[in-house]
Amino acid sequence: MFQQDQEIFNILLNSVSEGVVIVDEHQKIVKVNNAGEQMFGYAKKELDNQPLNILIPQNYHANHGQHFKGFVKDNKKRSMGNGRDIHGAKKDGSIFPIEASLNPFSIFGSNYIMALVIDITERKKLEQEKNHLANIILESLNEIFVFDSNTLLFINVNYGAQKNLGYSMEELSKMTPIDIKPEYTEAQFRKEIEVLKKGSVEKLEFETIHKRKSGTTYPANVHLQRSLLGDKDVYVAIILDITEQKNYTQNLEKTVETRTEELKTALAAEKELNDLKTKFLSMVSHEFKTPLSGILTSTILLNKYKLTEQQEKREKHVKTITDKVQYLNTILNDFLSVEKLEKGKINYKFTKFQLSKVVNEVIYNANMLLKDGQHINYPENIDEISMYQDEKIVELSLSNLIYNAIKYSSEHTIINIEITQNETKTTFKVKDNGIGIPLIDQKNIFNRYFRAENALLMQGTGIGLNIVKDHLENLNGSITFKSVEHKGSTFIIELPNQAQI
Repeated sequence: MFQQDQEIFNILLNSVSEGVVIVDEHQKIVKVNNAGEQMFGYAKKELDNQPLNILIPQNYHANHGQHFKGFVKDNKKRSMGNGRDIHGAKKDGSIFPIEASLNPFSIFGSNYIMALVIDITERKKLEQEKNHLANIILESLNEIFVFDSNTLLFINVNYGAQKNLGYSMEELSKMTPIDIKPEYTEAQFRKEIEVLKKGSVEKLEFETIHKRKSGTTYPANVHLQRSLLGDKDVYVAIILDITEQKNYTQNLEKTVETRTEELKTALAAEKELNDLKTKFLSMVSHEFKTPLSGILTSTILLNKYKLTEQQEKREKHVKTITDKVQYLNTILNDFLSVEKLEKGKINYKFTKFQLSKVVNEVIYNANMLLKDGQHINYPENIDEISMYQDEKIVELSLSNLIYNAIKYSSEHTIINIEITQNETKTTFKVKDNGIGIPLIDQKNIFNRYFRAENALLMQGTGIGLNIVKDHLENLNGSITFKSVEHKGSTFIIELPNQAQI
């Protein structure tokens, strides 16, 4: 009968899916069922009569004896592993998490403890994954909201959302999405999410504005879907603060707009440059063709005037040839000056000179170019003015302005020259009553080869003012002007009294 009871006990013991370990009061293993042997990695009956410590990790041995004695003395059922981690040791030395339910019992006058052991490795793994996922959600930079589908009250809000909005979870639990959406009323919001409630769509995506506790707002991209939290119907909203994205887009649009304007400006400048090149080629052709034609005509006519009494006519044509050659020489010198300025080959020579000497020479040469009735007003009080500068550049600059004043003024007009000097600089003003410069052309007047529309039929290369400007800037000076079409122009030169280079 005893043998039969033993067999029945073993059958019952091995039918239990959890591991069962029975030990006596001296911590010696009496019996382990099949599930327990497999759990700990031992063969059948290999654990019989072994000390319990064989199933306990080495680092728990020191305290286990005391816990065991306390349990035996208390003689009450106890669950282990609920609230704190306990571990078992397999035969191969590996450690794994377990839960154990301890049950004391007595039989035939001896005390025993039966431990029901569960391997919770998979459960722990799932818990870790769950906790890891929860931490990811909690610490996500995106804002994650869970709110009740009926009351709309927030149930859970992750840390990223709390931080951005400035509300605590306690505050948010008494709030709804309407409290952070200044653009929505409750009726509007419920209407917006009605399609989710009906199941017409699985997810909504839209842009909105969120309002922080501080009152500031920010643009947000919302992904909203319906879900279940236990048996509760909820909505889950994943929110992305798109402030930087919006700023980037706006900056990109501004950049594109700026680049477009720059391109338009560049294309306009290119067109303007092409127009200038066309005008220049036309000007060069005209400026060379006209004097060359005059030279050719005078040369042919000279052959016809062979008699002594025709000497006056011969002299007239010789003068024409001389003047035309001189004009061509001036043009070529201008082109050479441009080349030297571009290549930085100009060597300035500085000397101290009386300004009256330069003015006298310039006006003397200019008087030979005056039209009928034109007159140059000599500047006053310049006898004591002297400069330490490049005398030839001062003469060139002043000559250019006066010659232009003569060229672009009609007969019977006056050209005024004013010269003043203070402690640091000398100022030259040349004022005429000529054709003036059209407003549309004024921005280009110092550009090389440029000629204003109202001056295209007059002789000139459009180089003179550009050369003067470059020279003056090299000498730390400047040239400016004021002009009104049909009323005249005033050009102003300013130069340091003392050369600074």
